[in-house]
Amino acid sequence: MRAVFTEPNNNPRLKLHETALPNPLPSQALIKVEAFSLNQGETRTALTAVDSYIPGWDFAGVVEKAAADGSTPKEGVRVFGFVAQGSWAEYVVAPGGQMAEIPEGVSNAHAASLPVAGTTALICLEAAGILLGRRVLITGAAGGVGRFVCQLAAMAGAKVFVISRRPNLSQWLLADGVEPAGVFTTMMGAKAAGEYDVILDSIGGDTLGTTLTALALDGICINFGNSARQPTTFNVRDSGWTFHRKQCIWLGREVPSNCSSIFANLIGMVKQRRLHTPIDTELPWTSVSEATERLIQQRVDGKIVLNIV
Repeated sequence: MRAVFTEPNNNPRLKLHETALPNPLPSQALIKVEAFSLNQGETRTALTAVDSYIPGWDFAGVVEKAAADGSTPKEGVRVFGFVAQGSWAEYVVAPGGQMAEIPEGVSNAHAASLPVAGTTALICLEAAGILLGRRVLITGAAGGVGRFVCQLAAMAGAKVFVISRRPNLSQWLLADGVEPAGVFTTMMGAKAAGEYDVILDSIGGDTLGTTLTALALDGICINFGNSARQPTTFNVRDSGWTFHRKQCIWLGREVPSNCSSIFANLIGMVKQRRLHTPIDTELPWTSVSEATERLIQQRVDGKIVLNIV
């Protein structure tokens, strides 16, 4: 099969090579990958890798060979999901708990955009608790996870406030079915507009430090990223001791033991047109270097999907 490999000593640092098919365990299915989406975490890691390996988390494709123990969908079934590494390839292996079926009417590209970003959004909002009528602030709202968080929070009855420097964010959110209560370009601007019951942050750095000072009494801050790639410092006294919980969620460390029900929930909402998959661009996977460069340079609004051709 062909696969994307990291090439630490070359430029570009990603290149397609021939390699052996992965050998599934009895509890794993062999899946012919037809599309995958890019995420910031895997992409940054791949571009700074010191070893050669096949990157990739999200995938959508067809079961080529079902698990020997019968724990996965059968041959010929379209599935999507994520793995810890290796989905940027023509074939990948995965256990049944890390995939779900793609229903008729949902494309591979839309399914491939869901696993990591959609699951992260759902887990973060479940951790936040009841959202009905609460003021919820979302940083990095134009990103893949951010767009899903905005939609799911609005579905739950939250008053959605967002932060992003992207000038067209309000237009995109309206297309997603979200009417934001406030749109800001900086955390300081959002703080000036009042306090928030729940803040979901993906930026980290100084933004997260300021975020903790904008929480209402008994507020909750959930961090799920560090796009600033900087440490966070904050003065607890400046925050007024208002927050009763701060939590960091990273799917790489906190993967649910069985994601199938989460995937089924997300893909069901997509099929019902209740959840919009914010795909910015689809490209052939031979354009992986171009795609990763666009993502790292923050020239992607939502998700970028690569199709294997």
